[in-house]
Amino acid sequence: MHRVRAVSRIRDDCVLRRLVARSRAECNDHMGEQVWVGRGPVSFADVVAVARREAAVSLTDDALAAIDRAREVIDELAAGEKPTYGVSTGFGALATRHIPTELRAQLQRSLVRSHAAGSGPEVEREVVRALMLLRLSTLATGHTGVRRETAQLMAALLTHGITPVVREYGSLGCSGDLAPLAHCALALIGEGEVRDAQGELMPAADALVAAGLSPVELEAKEGLALINGTDGMLGMLILAIEDLRMLLRTADVAAAMSVEAQLGTDRVFAPELQALRPHPGQADSAANLAHMLRDSAVVASHRGPDCNRVQDAYSLRCSPQVHGAARDTVEYAATVAGRELASAIDNPVVLPDERRVESNGNFHGAPVAYVLDFLAIVAADVASISERRTDRFLDKARNQGLPPFLADDPGVDSGLMIAQYTQAAIVSELKRLANPASVDSIPSSAMQEDHVSMGWSAARKLRRSVDGLTRVVAIEVLTAARALDLRRPLEPSPATGAVVRLLRKAGVAGPGPDRHLSPEIETAVSLVRSGAVLAAVEEVIGELA
Repeated sequence: MHRVRAVSRIRDDCVLRRLVARSRAECNDHMGEQVWVGRGPVSFADVVAVARREAAVSLTDDALAAIDRAREVIDELAAGEKPTYGVSTGFGALATRHIPTELRAQLQRSLVRSHAAGSGPEVEREVVRALMLLRLSTLATGHTGVRRETAQLMAALLTHGITPVVREYGSLGCSGDLAPLAHCALALIGEGEVRDAQGELMPAADALVAAGLSPVELEAKEGLALINGTDGMLGMLILAIEDLRMLLRTADVAAAMSVEAQLGTDRVFAPELQALRPHPGQADSAANLAHMLRDSAVVASHRGPDCNRVQDAYSLRCSPQVHGAARDTVEYAATVAGRELASAIDNPVVLPDERRVESNGNFHGAPVAYVLDFLAIVAADVASISERRTDRFLDKARNQGLPPFLADDPGVDSGLMIAQYTQAAIVSELKRLANPASVDSIPSSAMQEDHVSMGWSAARKLRRSVDGLTRVVAIEVLTAARALDLRRPLEPSPATGAVVRLLRKAGVAGPGPDRHLSPEIETAVSLVRSGAVLAAVEEVIGELA
């Protein structure tokens, strides 16, 4: 027995070292990353690299050539007599005002300054960087009419880690994310506040000087081209999809631990049963559960003919159906995001081949807003079933012989009673956040913009939803790990056992008298959010579906 435990400890240390080595290798791989804009649409991976890993950004020669062609059209129209929206007129409800040539540079500056009217807390750095990259991607299509030096300066801000301060409130998700994008455009003209690569707050003019950059003097159409896109809501959608893809696989890990520790059956996850309802996400989730529960002594202990458990509660038995539907919804949202990445969102747009500029409504955020709201529903429901699985562990009448609340000395100790309260509070909030933002609309700009998407608001609440789901899943993992320890000497499966060992190595202790739980919960949250829980499983049994 002692020899087995010693071998187990050596194996655990090796797994942890490999996980750390993998993390360091990934960090080293990302150092010096370069994203090129103009080789077709930017990808999800490009957005994540720039937003989260500070990748440098450059424009391709093809992108610069496309930008130059569109600019020629704008210069022709600016020199002509015919009024052109965004070039020689006011904006929104003021579009009927013709602006004389000598005031057009002021027109663009005034547009950026007046539209940089956000309020509230600072938006996260990763969101602003994603927003800037996506706006640059549209500029590179050659349909906006900016000059190459303006686009190049935006790329330089990203490369130098200069991040404009964007405020949380201000976008209605129509005519683009006007206020957030205007705060970014403000930095290009050397105004407003930014944070440098080290996160220090400073005037934009000072940050530009420190980086050896010069502000631009906006010319005809440029101010409008910089602020008229769905880039903020799209950036947040892409980051949420990235997070949810990982979280939903981690939710499968949590579910497998719960099924195992609650003496549930793995027979319901058989592929022939899933094939009767051929949703791809369901099949993948069920395959993950079956794979993780393989070789579990806990499952094997009640698999014989004397087992009277005919079927498990829905929260255990139907995990693949719920997690699978969530997966399929995320992939639908990814399809919408992919279409948006391939778009040129601006108004008016330049059609260089036809030497003209045309107004349009492509800036309306409805397609993105709808799926942002849809994903908030997904986050709420996956969190809801996770909380129900957790709650079953704590109820003596339903936890198959475990102590009440998994407490060491029930009555003296409360065990994980209040951890479930925390889950319940988060799930309740996630249900409120699942109420769609996109069904609301408040007219603006003197009724010129009389129907808006509220897509930015949908994106902001989705970020909170993803954080909440992370915390709920982490508490389920923490609870299930304690229950698996209480099932000993029966051994969990190699996959779930790896998660238990990861938690214990990270300082989340096993069963015992009551202690301060909050730090342990936060540790579990960090392990889930970083992908370490998922990595621990995949290190043992290979990549999950």
